[in-house]
This record gives sequence, structure tokens and C-alpha cells, in this order.
Amino acid sequence: MSNEVHEGRGDILPVVLGGDIGVYGIGRSFHEAFGVSSIAVASAPTAAIARSSVFQTEHLPAHADDATVLAVLRGLAAANRDRHLVLMANHDVHSAFVARHAEELSQWYALPFPDLDIVEHVTDKAAFARVCEDLGVPTPGTVLVDLSGAGEPGWSAPGIPFEFPVVAKAARGDVYDAVQFEGKRKIWFVEHPSELEDLWATLAGAGFRGTFLVQELVPGDNTQMRSITAYVDSTGRTSLVGSARVLLEDHAPTMIGNPVAMITEPFEQLWEDARRILEHTGYRGFANFDVKVDPRDGRALFFEVNPRIGRNNWYMTAGGCNPMVPMVSDLVDHVVPQPEQLRAEVLYSLVPDRLLLHYLRDDALRERVRGLIDGGRRFDPLEYPAEKDLRRRAVVALQKANQYRKFHRYYPEATDRSF
Repeated sequence: MSNEVHEGRGDILPVVLGGDIGVYGIGRSFHEAFGVSSIAVASAPTAAIARSSVFQTEHLPAHADDATVLAVLRGLAAANRDRHLVLMANHDVHSAFVARHAEELSQWYALPFPDLDIVEHVTDKAAFARVCEDLGVPTPGTVLVDLSGAGEPGWSAPGIPFEFPVVAKAARGDVYDAVQFEGKRKIWFVEHPSELEDLWATLAGAGFRGTFLVQELVPGDNTQMRSITAYVDSTGRTSLVGSARVLLEDHAPTMIGNPVAMITEPFEQLWEDARRILEHTGYRGFANFDVKVDPRDGRALFFEVNPRIGRNNWYMTAGGCNPMVPMVSDLVDHVVPQPEQLRAEVLYSLVPDRLLLHYLRDDALRERVRGLIDGGRRFDPLEYPAEKDLRRRAVVALQKANQYRKFHRYYPEATDRSF
């Protein structure tokens, strides 16, 4: 396993765009593997990063344009000419930025990202569905709604052949992130056709001109979701893969669908399907897949692939497969990494144990979780023993306790739906 500390790697400098928990997970993995601190380039990093002993921060103006971000990254490269720089990110907007400017950035940084053509071809949810269809990988029934002409006289959305309720979401996260409006949600759960018409009107009025997907609702609660994390090395081989069973997701409107508790578990058929998708499309770098198992027939339906390592990437490290190790071997040391698969079982959780157990309705799964907790196999990425700042510890503890209030507001009781 790749969780041993690699001494003497002060020649590496990770630079991470963003300032959320996913960024912290990346920095923690680098610190655990190589003993190095990372630089978070962000406008408003969380206290967990701002007061971290394993991070430095580089301020970025809010809503900075490409030229501003490039100038900051160029300056960091100039100030650290004696180190191997690795650029990481964990948000669709940042992944798209890296893809747009990969030629320039690659002069200074190792870039574990797919190129722009792959981003357009695979990580657009509509294009991804077509790739899956070509390969025979199951996906939910989907209708594409092109809003490029929304707001013009005579524009109308196509009919929806599925029974309501349905799920609606943007095909491209970076395009949707650029639009702001009251009541914005990451994913829309739509009960009636009239609600869908209202959504189109809202998007049109806000200036959104991208593509939305309307998908059939796959039944089943959060525990039917699966996460797959992979790294495709520079030879095109999927050299690292791991997966987790989701236990609980965030239900706040702008965060819905983000897992907050997971058990690492091997899902070999899903690994094979993910590998086929990645290698068929010529993908390189980190990828994160969202999959849901349909309880009606047991089919695993692939929803999307994110062109980044994923918000909850640290579950890989917690399970003993630190993803920074093969990536650095590949892109910094130019040594093809040995294939690695995550098979250890750990509980990755951002919420209090009592809260998590409250939402688990399957007795066997609840006992499995209790066993991991009692056995000392439960890990929170923010609770890192290397962190000594007392104020940071207090903030992290308060944020964790606040999960009770947040779940009471947005998801008071578990339901049979994921959203």
C-alpha cells in the first residue's frame, strides 16, 4: 500500500486551487506521503486550511478571471524554481481552467488532469452518457435540454418521456457555476411537469444558456450510491482504482449529492466499467465517478465522471492507497507506477457517529458501521494529528457538531430517495 511516508521529498511543492474540504484532503495526502506542505490558492479558504500547519495560503480575488489566476500561478512558479510543482484542483471551474491553459501551465507544473478535448468529450454529462451507451455501460434514461435559445420567442423544452418525479442537473458544472440566482440548487428534484417549466423559466431569466439533463429518478436512498476514484497514468493505464459505498449525503441545496460518510469497499465490476470508459476515451490523470445501484434490478448506473480527484478523495488515503504517490511517481519521477487497488475497509466520515447511525436503516449496515467505529477504523480527514492549532481544532469540532442542525433542517429523516 502507498501510505508509507516518502522521506526527503522537499523537492515537491503541491499547489492546490480552491479552499474547501476536498482541497484539505489533497494537502493532507501530500503531507502524509511526502512530509511537504501545500499552497492553497483561494479567495476564502476554510479555517481548516487557513489555520493549518500543512498549508500555506495564497490569496486570489473572488471571481478572478483566467489572467489573474495565471498570474498568481506564474508568480508561484517563479518563486519556486528549485522545486517540482504539482498543480491540483477539486472543482469543475478549476479543472476547466487547467484544461484551457494546460500548454502554458505545463511549463511549470505537473498536471494530473485530462486535456481539453477529453473534458469536452467525457466530463460533459450528455457526452458521457453517449460514451457509456457506446460501451454498453448502463446509465439512467436521459433527455437533453439545450437552453442556448432560451428566452427567444417560440423556444420550448422537449417533452419528458419518464414518469415524474425526475431529476434535473446541468450537463457542465463549470457553465452552471458561472450563473447565480436565488434558490439555486446543485441538483433539482422535480415532482411535476409544471415545476420543470418553472425551472426552465428561472434558468432562462438568469442567463443560463448551456445544456441541462433531465433523468429518470432511480429509487433508493443514499446507501445505493457508489464512488469510484481512479488515476490513469501517462501510459494510458488505469494504475490506481478504489471505491466506496456512500452511507449519507449532504442535503443542503447547494451541496446536495456530496457524500459526508462512506465505507471503502471493492466493486470490481464497477472498476472494470470505469477502466473501459477511461481507456476508451484516452483519459489521463485523476477521475471520480458517481454511480447508483438500482434496487429494482441491481444494475449499477453510471451518472458522470468528474475531471478531478473528487471532493472526498481522502477516503483513498484513509484506506491505505494514497493517490499522490502513484501520481508523483508518474509525473514527477517519470517512473510508471505499479497497479494498485484499494481493498481495505474503513469508515470515512465528516459527521458525528450518532448522527450517521440515525440515518442508517439497514440493520446489517448499521452494525458494520458500529464495528468500524469500535475498531478504530473511522477517519475524518479534517481531524489530522499533525494539526496543533487549538483554534482550528475548535472550529472543526463546532462545524462537525453543526451537522445536527443542518440535517435537522434539510433532511430530518431518512427517505427512500437519494435527494
